[in-house]
Amino acid sequence: MNAQDTLFSFINRWECDENDHLNVQYYFSRFEEADRQFQLLSGLSDAVVGARRVRHVRYHKELRTGDLITVKSFVAFDGPHMLTVVHELRNGGTGDLAATAIDGYEPGTASAKDLRNRFKSVLGNMPIEAAPRGIVASPAGSRATLDATLSAGAEICFRGTVLPRHIGSDGRADDGFALSAFTDAVAHVWQRTPMTHQYLSEHNYGRVAVEMKLSWLSPLKTGDMFLVASAPTGAQEKTFSIRHHLFESRTKRLAAVCDVVALVMDLSTRKAVPLPEGAQKDIPRLNQR
Repeated sequence: MNAQDTLFSFINRWECDENDHLNVQYYFSRFEEADRQFQLLSGLSDAVVGARRVRHVRYHKELRTGDLITVKSFVAFDGPHMLTVVHELRNGGTGDLAATAIDGYEPGTASAKDLRNRFKSVLGNMPIEAAPRGIVASPAGSRATLDATLSAGAEICFRGTVLPRHIGSDGRADDGFALSAFTDAVAHVWQRTPMTHQYLSEHNYGRVAVEMKLSWLSPLKTGDMFLVASAPTGAQEKTFSIRHHLFESRTKRLAAVCDVVALVMDLSTRKAVPLPEGAQKDIPRLNQR
């Protein structure tokens, strides 16, 4: 494998959440920076492969305050997309795989041979740990409207404004911005389920995401006001799914969609626990009106 070292980092206390581990928005910001570095090292760009369609993240092990982070990145042609860029984020102290991200691109099929030759120095095989598991690989569709989303059972659970600090090097709001909005919104989504704040506090449980897929449909810029409309979409024995829609408020334009697989974690044992009785039946009904 010809993976490139694309990030060396460190976890600050202020980046950790109420579960005392690295908040998901900071995983995305690390992957964002690793990707910038990889593009410089590899020559990959929008002009060569088109815009990124989707970023799919899986979380494998917790990272805590003071942990070191390293990221290696490479291109995989055996991934779920026409061209897949893989980022492997590890605990720099132990070497354990903590999270993976796969970025999906869809260049023209006629360019496949040229791209394989262009990126032969950074090629690797798609690792099974990074493969989508609870969320399909394909990008979210762009046809959802705010009215239809609310009619289907979603509720507005966050409002905000894009500020200069949210803008990436390309002049558009970046992944970290979107994830910070979804992170603040998601507690209100959980509150609609049997896993309320009171329930979690009484049992010393925490809210945890294990898989996320972010699809950008249109850009946001400084000054744009936005809202997040979200709803639970399904449930299993130990996990349930959520979909966040991020709309620009003035025109109701869909900017991004984030799909999430979440679970309840016992904060003492740091292990997943089954959802409370009835949750598998109750949660899907929240998205039906």
